[in-house]
Amino acid sequence: MKAIRRFTVRPVLPDPLRPLSDLARNLRWSWHAETRDLFQSVDPERWAASGGDPVRLLGSVPPARLAELAEDRRFLRRLTAAADDLNDYVTGARWYQAQTSALPLAVAYFSPEFGITAALPQYSGGLGILAGDHLKAASDLGVPLIGVGLLYRHGYFRQSLSRDGWQQEHYPVLDPNELPVALLKEPDGTPAQVSLALPGGKRLHARIWLAQVGRVPLLMLDSDVEENDLGERGVTDRLYGGGSEHRLLQEMLLGIGGVRALRTYCRLTGHAEPEVFHTNEGHAGFLGLERIAELCAEGLDFDSALEAVRAGTVFTTHTPVPAGIDRFDRELVAHHFGPDAELPRIDVGRVLQLGMETYPGGEPNLFNMAVMGLRLAQRANGVSLLHGKVSREMFSGLWPEFDAEEVPITSVTNGVHAPTWVAPEVFRLGARQIGAQRTEDAMTVGGSDRWDAVADIPDQDIWELRRNLREQLVTEVRERLRASWRQRGAGTAELGWIDGVLDPDVLTIGFARRVPSYKRLTLMLRDRDRLMDLLLHPERPIQIVVAGKAHPADDGGKRLVQELVRFADDPRVRHRIVFLPDYGMAMAQKLYPGCDIWLNNPLRPLEACGTSGMKAALNGCLNLSVLDGWWDEWFQPDFGWSIPTADGAGTDPDRRDDIEADALYDLLEQRVTPRFYERGQGGLPDRWIEMVRQTLTLLGPKVLAGRMVREYVERLYAPAAHAHRTMDPDAARELAEWKSRLRSAWHGVTVDHVETTTAIATAELGTTLGLRVRVGLGGLAPEDVEVQAVSGRVDGEDRITDATTVPLKPAGGPDPEGRWVYEGPLSLDRTGPYGYTVRILPAHRLLASGAEPGLVALPSEDVVEAAGVLMR
Repeated sequence: MKAIRRFTVRPVLPDPLRPLSDLARNLRWSWHAETRDLFQSVDPERWAASGGDPVRLLGSVPPARLAELAEDRRFLRRLTAAADDLNDYVTGARWYQAQTSALPLAVAYFSPEFGITAALPQYSGGLGILAGDHLKAASDLGVPLIGVGLLYRHGYFRQSLSRDGWQQEHYPVLDPNELPVALLKEPDGTPAQVSLALPGGKRLHARIWLAQVGRVPLLMLDSDVEENDLGERGVTDRLYGGGSEHRLLQEMLLGIGGVRALRTYCRLTGHAEPEVFHTNEGHAGFLGLERIAELCAEGLDFDSALEAVRAGTVFTTHTPVPAGIDRFDRELVAHHFGPDAELPRIDVGRVLQLGMETYPGGEPNLFNMAVMGLRLAQRANGVSLLHGKVSREMFSGLWPEFDAEEVPITSVTNGVHAPTWVAPEVFRLGARQIGAQRTEDAMTVGGSDRWDAVADIPDQDIWELRRNLREQLVTEVRERLRASWRQRGAGTAELGWIDGVLDPDVLTIGFARRVPSYKRLTLMLRDRDRLMDLLLHPERPIQIVVAGKAHPADDGGKRLVQELVRFADDPRVRHRIVFLPDYGMAMAQKLYPGCDIWLNNPLRPLEACGTSGMKAALNGCLNLSVLDGWWDEWFQPDFGWSIPTADGAGTDPDRRDDIEADALYDLLEQRVTPRFYERGQGGLPDRWIEMVRQTLTLLGPKVLAGRMVREYVERLYAPAAHAHRTMDPDAARELAEWKSRLRSAWHGVTVDHVETTTAIATAELGTTLGLRVRVGLGGLAPEDVEVQAVSGRVDGEDRITDATTVPLKPAGGPDPEGRWVYEGPLSLDRTGPYGYTVRILPAHRLLASGAEPGLVALPSEDVVEAAGVLMR
């Protein structure tokens, strides 16, 4: 019989065990081994059955067992120690509190998904896992971050396979009362709520759930409340589900509702109001509109409010392809804003202006969330050096007169939260070497360029660790494979072969990620005979563990999954290659440490960062990857292999796949497998162990989320907080008025004449030329602009590369025609083909960069010809 109503009955803990509830409600347990060990000791079988979730565990422990533990002095000592440790962790000073510069009092971090733990399944892939790691690292460092997201009642889908290998999706209902979250409540005990206005006089209401991630509160909005109609209740039903309007409402709730939730949380708890707002991808971009509306309600005009909001906003883009960005029809957006809907006091035209693709190559009828994110943020970044470059090119239409390298988008390379992803065995090996506290500090705070203590770990210990982790993975794979085949309809009698799947002494390759076409899940199948030879080699076999989900609407991705599953089902190779369905955090935490090689073969440069290889590296796994994302930045032959790419413009996709698959097979056959299997005098694979050692020593400190968050604090949050404090209402009005005056006058800004004051018949290295430039400022004053000489080597088309800029100074006042003369030196500091030009940029003390307004004046063709700007 089916229940007509469901509710959660909470256990009543005996007084001595009350701290267990606090420990279970703070998600630090998900990365703190001692706390997990404590919960496991409550009831090891129920701990396993709960999937390692303390809230579910405590809900299932019989009262008799709780009473027994309440009398167990040894358990109570461990409980007191764990509770004291958590209290020290959340209240004590950490890295952030030791900094001397003026850092923000609080930072708000908005993301559509957060991957904190498998017990809180609110993530689909890399974006969410990165956001979760960002929160955990901020907590470890003491950064006063507040996370803001949505609570999805179905999370992301669970994946299983049909008998013929087709992906099937399931959406289990999540009851927040059974999750490690708590309702945010008003002083009278009623649930705190926010609401949004919808067209036609309706409203969208949402409750606020609070997840405590160490020191960091995470606010999650949930529209499944009684005050909403059925349609509105479903707004937070699924992660990335529904059509355009559904997605738009989710993103309005995340951005606008998220700011309102944040204000409510700060009012109720006394937490400092955020000075910096960090938008993790475009989904949360509407947060800037709500903040503009707040300032307009306090008396600022729209343009001044926009400048004030931009000053304290950081925008991170994660996609290297336009197709990965949410874009909405302008009429749909217009329908949801204005007098009859949300933000009624803001002109709908101003809202649309922020997101419309009104630039060369854009689609003027589409509202682009990333474009709005960039227009609403004074600081923006990609997530690896290469991705920063790709992003500058992708969004260069917003700065049409600038070379792509000058587009104001920097990069902070992603990192991963070591305490979450490092196997306990790896941590213990480090602790044995340098002590538990130093190992924990090295993995959380970071700060060193090398982990030199790894050099002192004996080869034998490293190799035993690697085999132990491989053996654990083999056990895990067999359990998951057996469960998958039962879901596919197989009987127990058919599954005896699973006991022989994988071998703890065989080179193990992992490949696990989402399955869009550009990640090329099936590149390894390009030449099946060669792959079979590698899998079944008599002396040097390989084995491969594959996992990944295709988006529910992506039939092409599902066909790739099915193609790989059918190959892995072949009785000739099924003991050497497996596909594990339902890839998620729980699986990943066994998969990364247990592999010897982490394979990544995307189409370059379509991988923004690719953090799975970082997690593998922290466990001593070597990377075998296309030079994309973070691997392009940090690859060295000491700790992995690069797969050559055939990314020339003339190579068709099929031919490219053939070339790159051949390169992959060649590497495996000729370099990877021989190194794994060759033995030195002591019977160990000495050269392989040395590569593991180099991976841990050199890559380990780089790939940390602690390093990443410190970079955000120093390079983006601190400058944004300074700009926010500087941008008081008067400064915001000043900047808005100046930009308005600048735009109306800019058509009159010209470079009229350029000459050198030194003869340059023989241009030798070290020569200094004198430049003299006549410019028109169109009614602007010299303090409104910077006149620059731009010089450097030139390519075959006379484009300046690796440019150096030098400001020129006005020589006296304006001439009778109102023109100004600027002068300055130009040093010839490089040999070879060399050139220079002159340009004029806006200049103001409140700009983050001269490129910010997107305006530049360059010499006309006539001036260029007269100036003789090239030297060869």
